[in-house]
Amino acid sequence: MKPILPFLFAIPLFMAGSGLHAAEPAAAADASEDKTESAEATASLPKIDLTPKLLYQLLLAEIAGQRGQVGQSALLYRELARETRDPRVARRATEMALHGRQLEVALEAAQLWQSLEPESAQARQTLIRLLAALGRQDDLAREVGALLAAEPQHIAQNLSHLNRLFARINDRKVARNIIETVTTPYLALPEAHYARAIAAFEAQDIAAARQLIQRVLSLKPDWEAAALFQFQLADDRAEGLAQLAGFVDRQPQAREAQLTYARALVAEKRYADARRVFDRLLTQDAATPNGDVIFAVAVLSLQLNDTAAAEKQLLRLIEIGHAEADKARFYLGQIAEEAKRWGDALHWFNAVGRGEHYLSARLHGANILAKQGNLAGARQHLTNSEAATPRERVQLLIGEAQILRDMGDVAAAHGVLVAGLTQQPEQPELMYEAALMAEKLGRFDELEARLRRLIELKPDHAHALNALGYSLAERKVRLAEARSLIERALEIAPNDPFILDSKGWVQFRMGDTGMALETLNRAFGLRPDPEIAAHLGEVLWSLGRQSEARSTWDKARREHPANEVLAETIKRFQP
Repeated sequence: MKPILPFLFAIPLFMAGSGLHAAEPAAAADASEDKTESAEATASLPKIDLTPKLLYQLLLAEIAGQRGQVGQSALLYRELARETRDPRVARRATEMALHGRQLEVALEAAQLWQSLEPESAQARQTLIRLLAALGRQDDLAREVGALLAAEPQHIAQNLSHLNRLFARINDRKVARNIIETVTTPYLALPEAHYARAIAAFEAQDIAAARQLIQRVLSLKPDWEAAALFQFQLADDRAEGLAQLAGFVDRQPQAREAQLTYARALVAEKRYADARRVFDRLLTQDAATPNGDVIFAVAVLSLQLNDTAAAEKQLLRLIEIGHAEADKARFYLGQIAEEAKRWGDALHWFNAVGRGEHYLSARLHGANILAKQGNLAGARQHLTNSEAATPRERVQLLIGEAQILRDMGDVAAAHGVLVAGLTQQPEQPELMYEAALMAEKLGRFDELEARLRRLIELKPDHAHALNALGYSLAERKVRLAEARSLIERALEIAPNDPFILDSKGWVQFRMGDTGMALETLNRAFGLRPDPEIAAHLGEVLWSLGRQSEARSTWDKARREHPANEVLAETIKRFQP
């Protein structure tokens, strides 16, 4: 709450016969109204004898407010306002009642304030908000109508914003009826129909809202807000896009409409069309570059595989110091990595600061060092990386283990994870990764022990249930238990393609080849992963459909030539 006592001295109290009044420093409801009252306004105020009784009442009201007794202060100010007929005291009574959430008292004070100061927009707007909050519909319609009539020079703007006054009315049909009443005198103006369109939309009469917004645009074809609202209301996406496309063609300077159109094209995966619109915006913003548009063009260029254009825009984003500069550095690192420009890639990944992409950038940098044969440097790179939380340190450890595994040193990878578990013995991600690495070393007792403990700690860990079930199925042991574990995992994640793959595999191991084929086809349809392809091909082969099996394997091998499971499966059937 703002300071209260200074308000006392903001009220110029004219003393009869003296021609003197108190000094008037700024104080009061809104900082924006911190202006010295004009001589004309001051002359219209009532002249009040500053009697000892009045001074005592003012002090009592202010002290009550200062002590947090705002309800009592509001009542005292209301009585003072009635007695003095001073609009400033009525305003103060309204303020204090609002602070104390005494809406009925605030309404009475606001009505007095507005009657004493009929030209005050603030008084009338406060009264309208209170009437809306209290659901006084008839009074509300009368006051809003008077407000509109009182400001003919602002009628278009006031009509455009009319619905904001009724935000507190929960029954949107009631609000719509009031808006239709108060806009009736102004139906020659597009803004009146716009207010009615919004009210219809909020009352869930979408068909009426569409008709009204069409009327608005027929009266004012260049109104951007109306065009955007029409797009929002469109039932048919293609029709809505066509309408918006026509508008931006007619109004090429309507920036928000162009942005909305471009983003809608992205949502429709029409990336080339979207980039043309964004490029036009870039040209328009040439003098004052817009980082959001630059970033959108960069991302679209990446999606279109135009890395040269993407790099150009990402560099611009960094130059202008945009909020997404770190994301731009990360993308530049990915572009350079894809092109095997290792030095550039390391430079950009190392330039990514703390934030959303920091850990990924550090892991990418370590992988590049490992690819260059600098395994020690890669490990040191991750060790030197900042970790703000224990979980971030876990991600770095897992990244280090994956690099070691990819380099063929599974034992060292396992050692990194086990060392991490000495610091965080029951960290779920470390437990899971250590279990999988133990399996690669043939340590199946450790695999089972770690996964069972993890399931005990987190019974809904679908991947732990799946990993244990798959391991049993792969080793052809305790197949009934394997199926039970996998089915539990599927209850938690019913559309996970890898868990479906495990289910198909255990069905195959248990001799239900027909169901296995159906399940694996579903898994492969969800995600054409090389290991799912290996299993699907093996089931097809067992059914005598060798041609289909070869086709499945060959396609997967072209896309994933280094996958070990796929390679081993093909080798078994096609030595």
